[in-house]
Amino acid sequence: MPAKEHHRIFRIGWLRAAVLGANDGIVSTASLIAGVAAAQADHAAILAAGLAGLVAGSLSMAAGEYVSVRSQADTEAADLQLEMRSLRGNAAQELQELVDIYVGRGLTPELARQVAQQLTRHDALDAHARDELGISLHHRARPLQAAVASAGSFAGGALLPLMISAVAPLSGLVGAVMAGSVLALGVLGALAAHAGGAPIGRAVVRVMLLGVGAIGVTAGVGALFGVAV
Repeated sequence: MPAKEHHRIFRIGWLRAAVLGANDGIVSTASLIAGVAAAQADHAAILAAGLAGLVAGSLSMAAGEYVSVRSQADTEAADLQLEMRSLRGNAAQELQELVDIYVGRGLTPELARQVAQQLTRHDALDAHARDELGISLHHRARPLQAAVASAGSFAGGALLPLMISAVAPLSGLVGAVMAGSVLALGVLGALAAHAGGAPIGRAVVRVMLLGVGAIGVTAGVGALFGVAV
C-alpha cells in the first residue's frame, strides 16, 4: 500500500495569517526602532517607540483582519441566503444547475443527474454552496478568530526587536536590531516554506532581503532627519 498523501493546502489559511502577522511585527517594529535610534534618540525613547509600535501594530492588524474577514463572511451569508430562497422557489432549476456543473467537469448527463439528485437529497444547500458558489459550510470565514490570530502573531514577531533593543548598547543598537531581526526573518521564512512545501533557500533569501531593505531605508530616513527626540 502506498503511503497516504499529506497535502499542505489545508494549512494555507493559518499559515498565511501567522507568517504575515509575524513578518509584519518583526519588520515594522525593527524599522521603527532603527529609525528612532538613528535619529539620535535616547534608550528610553527608543523602547517607548518600539512598545508603541507593538501595541499599535497589533491592534491595527486585528482591526484590519476583522474588517476584511467580516466582509467576506457577510458576502458568504448573503449568497447562502439567496441560494436558500432559490432552492425553496426553484428546486428544478437549481437541480439542473448542479447537473450542468457536473457535466462541465466531465460526467455524462445521466451520471451528473444521479449525482446531483443524491447530493440534493443529502444536503442541497451544502452541494450548491460548494459546487456553485465555492463556499465550504465547514470552513467559512471566522472574523474574530482571524483578528486574534493576526494580533497575536504580530505581537510575537514585534517582541524580538523590542527585546534586542532593551539589552543592546545604544552605540550598536541599530546593527543589533537589524542583525537579529533579519536572522529571525530567515528562520520564519524557512519554517513557512517547510510547512508549505516550498523551496526553503529561495524563501529565506527573499524574506531576508526584503527585511534588510525595509529596516535599512527606515534607519536612513532617521539618520537623515536626525534630531534628539
